[in-house]
Amino acid sequence: MRIFAIAVSALVLLAGAGLPDRSGAQTPEPQAAELDEIVVLARRSGAPMWTVTRGDSTLILVGAITGIPRDLAWRPDDLEAAAARSDQILSPQEGRASVTDLLRVIWRARTIGLMPQGQTTADYLTPEYQARLEAIMADDRNQDWRTKSLLFVGFDLMQDKAGYRQGRSGDDAMDVIRRAARRARVSVRPVGTVRGDELIDSLITAPQTAHVPCVEAAIAAAEQGPDAARERAEDWRALRVADVVASPIDRALNQCWPWGDPEIAPQLRQQWAAAIETAMISPGVTMGVAPLRLLADEGGVLDGLVARGFDVVGPEWKPAP
Repeated sequence: MRIFAIAVSALVLLAGAGLPDRSGAQTPEPQAAELDEIVVLARRSGAPMWTVTRGDSTLILVGAITGIPRDLAWRPDDLEAAAARSDQILSPQEGRASVTDLLRVIWRARTIGLMPQGQTTADYLTPEYQARLEAIMADDRNQDWRTKSLLFVGFDLMQDKAGYRQGRSGDDAMDVIRRAARRARVSVRPVGTVRGDELIDSLITAPQTAHVPCVEAAIAAAEQGPDAARERAEDWRALRVADVVASPIDRALNQCWPWGDPEIAPQLRQQWAAAIETAMISPGVTMGVAPLRLLADEGGVLDGLVARGFDVVGPEWKPAP
């Protein structure tokens, strides 16, 4: 059942957070509010955001992270109000799966969740990383982790040892903007789609060696202990963007499936680039919400906008020299 849940989550939550409800997407767009008011509200929320303007088109990009601790103080109501005043919202990709796709996940559960018969993590990790993994798992009575798929070992390390999504999480920026779109009936446009059969194929057919970078990055995150997730969230709220992107958890998420898949990841990034290009020729205010690392990573969306000559206004996203 856990394998099934992860596959469904990946299909629906490709960017690591929920997609906006599209129930109001076909309704007429509301009149655009004053741009300054929208920007002030969005900035006051505490979420990292950048604005790009060309002619009568303005794009507001909000950088989101998942796994925000429930007691982290920020101002989601202001972000919700800003989203409700936008003309349209760009949301993460949709995963389109059939019943057949999901049945394939159940049918191949052992292939996805476990090592090949007779193999363990030590057959794939270097002696150094295996020793570090042994040290992290030393207090665990259950030794099943040795024969789990490396992908699942990586997920477990992030959640159980590094504190990512441990316990109840609070609303993240994508949750807030989804709620605003539904209530204000703002048009929501996913930046693209990913076919369920392609996503499931990548999950089923990937060899264990493909997940080694995921586990290595997850080991580094787990070594930071359960405070790693909170430190990352505190950096996000304080607009320390480069620190979030460089955090052990974000590095691991970028290495693990589906974002670490060599075929799926470029497709996801290209779809965001194309959607932003369209937004810059659409009149009015477009708010886009995307994983912060997608926006601020080296060669990411923000770097691409600067390279094309746009004036990007917002917090610094480059590491200090």
